[in-house]
Amino acid sequence: MNRKKTIKIKDIVIQIPVALVLVILVLLVLIPVVWMTFSAFKPEKEIISWPPTFIPDSFTLQNFSDVQVRIDIIRYVINSIIYAGGTTALAVVVNCMAGYAYAFYDFKGKTAMFLITLATMMVPFQVIMVPLFLVVYKMGMYDSYWGLIIPRAAVAGSIFMMRAAFTGIPKEMAEAARIDGLSEYGIFWKIMMPQVKPAVITLIILSVNGSWNDLLWPMIVTSSTKMRTLANGLALFIGQNTIEYGTAFAGALISLIPMFVLYIFGQRYFVEGMSSGGLKG
Repeated sequence: MNRKKTIKIKDIVIQIPVALVLVILVLLVLIPVVWMTFSAFKPEKEIISWPPTFIPDSFTLQNFSDVQVRIDIIRYVINSIIYAGGTTALAVVVNCMAGYAYAFYDFKGKTAMFLITLATMMVPFQVIMVPLFLVVYKMGMYDSYWGLIIPRAAVAGSIFMMRAAFTGIPKEMAEAARIDGLSEYGIFWKIMMPQVKPAVITLIILSVNGSWNDLLWPMIVTSSTKMRTLANGLALFIGQNTIEYGTAFAGALISLIPMFVLYIFGQRYFVEGMSSGGLKG
């Protein structure tokens, strides 16, 4: 009995520092988000006043009105939706098919090709952005949605995650489906894809988030104002000599809300997909 009590006390003592560290990490993440949310409703003078105030003394919606006046935010949001949605739709097809092929098919050079695919994860985007831009320009896709979407669809990390997810499925399922006369595409879409639903949803969340917040690639591959994404539009509020804090916070809050809602609805599958992919990979 005493030994059990000692073990429980020991566990509690160990868990207290862990809990404190986790609480500190949560606060480090949440405080800037809460600060940004409150600041979006503060007048400009109160944002830059000293000492700073956490909760606004007076709430205002003027910052949101100024965002629409300064930039065509509705157009930029539509561009971001098209960019994120198109990239994600293509990424799901390409990365899932590639991961499925690496997991279920045996072909010459498979291991070497997979290692080369993983090796691309070590290459920074800044290294390939100029050659990638030249390819887009020569193919006539410059300043277009296709130029935004196609080069960002295939991602080595997503292929690795989907391969790890498909590896956990017994190959006998595919063999049984072939015996029943199902085509290879039918096996992939009707049998295999439902089995890796958490990983697919994780892929969707990561792809949408990456495209929605992407600043560099849309800035490189587009030139006209009508093709700007929301991230490009918000960058206009942060200049070298002046910073429009109120409008910047309001725009950032508008940009954050869709990603927050997406993660809330997909968090269960996101955690499950990340953990299963890590364990099986």
